[in-house]
Amino acid sequence: MLLVLTIILVTAALLLLLTALLLAGITMTGRRQTMDEAMAWQSEHYDTSFYDACERETYTVTGAEGYELQVELLKSPGSTRYMILSHGYTDTRAGSLKYARFYLEMGFSCIIYDLRGHGENAPTPTTYGILEAQDLDALIADTHTRYPDLTGLGLHGESLGAATTVSVLRYRPDVAFAVADCGFSDIENVLRGGFRSAHLPAALFDLADVGARLRFGYALRDMRPIDALAENDVPLLFLHGADDTFILPQNSADMAAATRGAHELYLFEGAGHALSALTDPERYAALLRAFTDQYGTG
Repeated sequence: MLLVLTIILVTAALLLLLTALLLAGITMTGRRQTMDEAMAWQSEHYDTSFYDACERETYTVTGAEGYELQVELLKSPGSTRYMILSHGYTDTRAGSLKYARFYLEMGFSCIIYDLRGHGENAPTPTTYGILEAQDLDALIADTHTRYPDLTGLGLHGESLGAATTVSVLRYRPDVAFAVADCGFSDIENVLRGGFRSAHLPAALFDLADVGARLRFGYALRDMRPIDALAENDVPLLFLHGADDTFILPQNSADMAAATRGAHELYLFEGAGHALSALTDPERYAALLRAFTDQYGTG
């Protein structure tokens, strides 16, 4: 009887461990879009012809732990102001084009890049702002060195890119302002909400967290962009779709309340996740212009 009970307990423990490791894999290494898939989606939802007309330059930048990032510059002729744009989870740098079009019109040259594990970069787990922020910090430093004529540098991120943009502020980067569109304050609330939406126990997050620690060496509980804001002085513009059910608007509201620096928060009625710029592009562009006029330099 004792042997049978021991076998049952060991089997249950192994099943829990395997479930934890599987959940961590799904959470941190899910399928990402190819460059062609990402570009096709963009072209179906707005006019991307400006991209083909742009003078472009591609290069690589070494990020955290020696990781190589694929980077692309979209040049605005005569500009000395630059934007670094970070895309969302599963997307590629093509996902940043929906925002680059606004900044190019405002006279910013735009630096778009593939976040680690995405696009043309080598496969690697997503750490939801931990290593991604270190990558972005390296890209910011590279931008100052590569373009010494710059008179202003801003950041813009969508979803995971917004979380990365907020997270990098803990390193006090030399940037004039930052824009965070539909970012999460912590990945825990997003994943627990996702499990509930799928009619699964929210406690699966705890298993995924254990699996992430064991399999990848990073705790999901530590992936908290909001913690970068207590001493932040970089002006922040928070934008969020009011109808976002994936990353709830409360995430942006909480981060706006957490930063000690200047900040603004705007919601877009009728916009789902990462769709504010497509739902109301005129208002979106106007808010960007007003914010950059106030905090951008050059």
